Amino acid sequence: MKKKGIRIILAFALYLVALMIHFPLEWINQLIYLVAYVIVGWEIVKKAFRNITRGKVFDENFLMTVATIGAFGIGEFPEAVAVMLFYQVGELFQHYAVDKSRKSIASLMDIRPDFANVEREGNVQKVNPSDIKIGEIIIVKPGEKVPLDGIVVEGTSSLDTKALTGEALPQDVQEGLQVISGCINLNGVIKIEVTKEYGESTVSKILNLVENASSKKAKSENFITKFAQYYTPIVVFIALILAVIPPLMIPGATFSDWIYRALSFLVVSCPCALVISIPLSFFGGIGGASKMGILIKGSNYLEALANTEIMVFDKTGTLTEGVFEVQKVKAVDRSEEELLKLTAYAEYYSNHPISLSVKKAYHKEIDEKQILETQELSGRGMVAKIGEQNILVGNEKLMKEKQIDFETCNEIGTILYVAVNGKYAGCIVIADKIKPDASNTIKNLKKNHMKQTVMLTGDRKDVGEKVAKELGLDQVYTELLPDGKVEKVETLLKEKSEKGKLAFVGDGINDAPVLALADIGIAMGGLGSDAAIEAADIVLMTDEPSKIMDAIQLSKKTMKIVKENIIFAISVKILVLILSAFGLSTMWEAVFADVGVSVIAILNALRVLYVKKKKE
Repeated sequence: MKKKGIRIILAFALYLVALMIHFPLEWINQLIYLVAYVIVGWEIVKKAFRNITRGKVFDENFLMTVATIGAFGIGEFPEAVAVMLFYQVGELFQHYAVDKSRKSIASLMDIRPDFANVEREGNVQKVNPSDIKIGEIIIVKPGEKVPLDGIVVEGTSSLDTKALTGEALPQDVQEGLQVISGCINLNGVIKIEVTKEYGESTVSKILNLVENASSKKAKSENFITKFAQYYTPIVVFIALILAVIPPLMIPGATFSDWIYRALSFLVVSCPCALVISIPLSFFGGIGGASKMGILIKGSNYLEALANTEIMVFDKTGTLTEGVFEVQKVKAVDRSEEELLKLTAYAEYYSNHPISLSVKKAYHKEIDEKQILETQELSGRGMVAKIGEQNILVGNEKLMKEKQIDFETCNEIGTILYVAVNGKYAGCIVIADKIKPDASNTIKNLKKNHMKQTVMLTGDRKDVGEKVAKELGLDQVYTELLPDGKVEKVETLLKEKSEKGKLAFVGDGINDAPVLALADIGIAMGGLGSDAAIEAADIVLMTDEPSKIMDAIQLSKKTMKIVKENIIFAISVKILVLILSAFGLSTMWEAVFADVGVSVIAILNALRVLYVKKKKE
């Protein structure tokens, strides 16, 4: 870009000298124009001849070369240089625009780790991350990137996950927690047991997604490519007719006049604005999405999002947190805190997710000395002796089996009934928690004319229907196995219009078949399974449903810009082509219709890079 800029400035300076100073000998001015042309246009002429030898005759380089050499042939030296000069300015704008959009995506490349510190035979060695095997222990110091996915086995720290998720808030990690590659360790030294080789790690997969994003072209991009292939030879043929036929048929018509018109026609006809700006708009859209923590695997999916009519959601881990939490504590003849304490003590030795949620809710230190006996009753609950008290914690079966007179709890979720010394003491409601932004996401989708919002879940009917009602979803299907989800999506696919699309949002291994089946598969990338991320077309790195709305708005903005560029470029070109054919425009209007339109279209395409996060 720097070299190109210097050439343009030098050629422009010579062009001004020749334009403003009239030397006594005319050939001196012409020579200066020619030198300026060679400086700024030699690269284009060389490309044109090279492409002709390779069988690629009709491209923008060919058009520019024929038009400018022809202009020299009829003595229009200033216009010949101006055409090439302004074309190169347009090219410079294009390089700048591509560089700008590439940088927003390439910022992800900063997540690629350069090395890893691995413990081997009592020594710490600095090695390439690809040389490390599963099970090895790596050490990550403050300021270093986490090179591979794994589990923290020693130390505590905070991780900067901005490059992966777009979130500014650091993530605290400690022993037992999973960490993903690409994060930056901010403070403490941590030891990590590697769970995935480099090729399978999060950072490697993300880089592959980004690098291959442009391989899947959108229909608009394919249209422009095909359009240019057929369009260019047609306009060259028309220009040839324009240069030769009228002077032979019209009395008084001169070849120089009609050749000039034909050359102007050729300059105008160059489809640069379309060929450059359309792919750039999609590339910019993918770059803008990456800034928001949304990875889009191809411009075809970015285009499809704008036409989404049916949005289908998985429940657990997608609309809900996917973790059990104590939602309510209902105590009888004692405080809620006391009931929670007794339950936590009784569940102390159990690693069941429900037991873990009770202990987490209690969040106080447990005195093991008070736990005298514990016994787990399969499928029913726990029996424990805490100090002098006999505790029963379990489901209705356990209460009935021990002949406890209890009150049935009608709350939705998993109910733990508690009895102390043979008397009912209350119950604890444990349920999955709805994500904070899930409700607003559904509302915003409906505001933006989404025809259907549907939830598919393998959970119980009462649980699924409660979540669907709270969120305001149109339909809910419960107690589904993976094949059941596939059947429902196949049915829903028949309900959309011909141009409409169905998107499915999920996060689990069981969602992978549906993600692959849907027109657009959207995976939760933060906590989602590898299988889901692999099968999906779009990955939300923060696990936030609200990102779906951000992605749809970005898609619509991109498509709006694409349509604006197509309509603007074709309209201006048709107008100036007609004027050129009738001799009502000069080479200057032709330059604007080509280079000017290209620059305006490129600047318009750049707008898609500047995205703002939607405020609720």
